Amino acid sequence: MLQELRLFLTAVQFFTRIPVPAWVGHSAQQLEQAARYFPLVGICVGMLSAAVLYFGAQLLPLALAVGLSIAAGILVTGAFHEDGLSDFADGMGGGHNKEKALAIMKDSRVGAYGVIALVLVLLMKYQALLALCGVQSLLFAAAALIAAHSFSRLMAASLMLTQRYIRDDDSARAKPAAQLSHTSFAIALLIGIAPLDLLFIATPDPYPVLAAVAAALLMRIYLAWRLQKRLGGYTGDCLGAVQQLCELAFYLGLLAAL
Repeated sequence: MLQELRLFLTAVQFFTRIPVPAWVGHSAQQLEQAARYFPLVGICVGMLSAAVLYFGAQLLPLALAVGLSIAAGILVTGAFHEDGLSDFADGMGGGHNKEKALAIMKDSRVGAYGVIALVLVLLMKYQALLALCGVQSLLFAAAALIAAHSFSRLMAASLMLTQRYIRDDDSARAKPAAQLSHTSFAIALLIGIAPLDLLFIATPDPYPVLAAVAAALLMRIYLAWRLQKRLGGYTGDCLGAVQQLCELAFYLGLLAAL
C-alpha cells in the first residue's frame, strides 16, 4: 500500500503543482508505474474545479463561477495539459514532416496554431459548462467536470498502451512509460470510468452519459490515427492534447444528447 501511495503521489507531483512529501522521491521508473494513477489525478483536479464551480455560484454570477472553475483546474496543474495542446497544435499545424513537427513541439515559443487552438478549446469548454448548468443543473455540471477530467486522462493513458513514445533525446522534459503495461492500464480503466457513476446518479437518462463516453472515444481514436500517420507515435505534448480535446468532446457529447 505504501508503494501504491508513492506511485499516486508521483503522479500528483508530475501533473500538478500540489506539494508532496520528500520521501516520495522521483525516478523514471516511478513515473512509468505511476501512469496507472493518471485518471485519479484527474478526479482530484475535477473535484477541485467542481467545488469552485458549486461554491462560486453561491456567491457570484454563474458565468464567473464557471470561469473560476476552469481557472482553478489550470492553476492546480500549472497549465500542464494546456501547454501540451498548444505545442501539439503548433507542431501538427506548422511541421511539414515528422522531424520539423517534433522540433516545433520542443520549441518553448508559442505560434499562431497554438494560440488559436488554446483559445478555441478553452472558450468551447467554458460555453459547454455554462450550457450544462443551464440545461441540467449546477450539480450535474459539477459531476460532469469530475467525470470528464478523469475519463480524458484515461484516454491519454490508453495512448501509452497502443503507441510508442517517439522522443529518444535527453532534452524531453519528461519521458512517460514507453508502453503502459496491461495491469497498469486495467487499474487506470477502473479509476477512469468510476466517476461516470456520478452522472448516472445525477440523471435518470443514461444516453447523455453514453454519448459523452462515445464522443471522447471517437476523439481519442481520431487523434491516435493522426499521430500514428503523422509522427509514428506520441510525445508528452500529444498526451496533453489528447486530454484536453477528449475532455472537450466529453462535454459536447453530453450536451448533444440532453
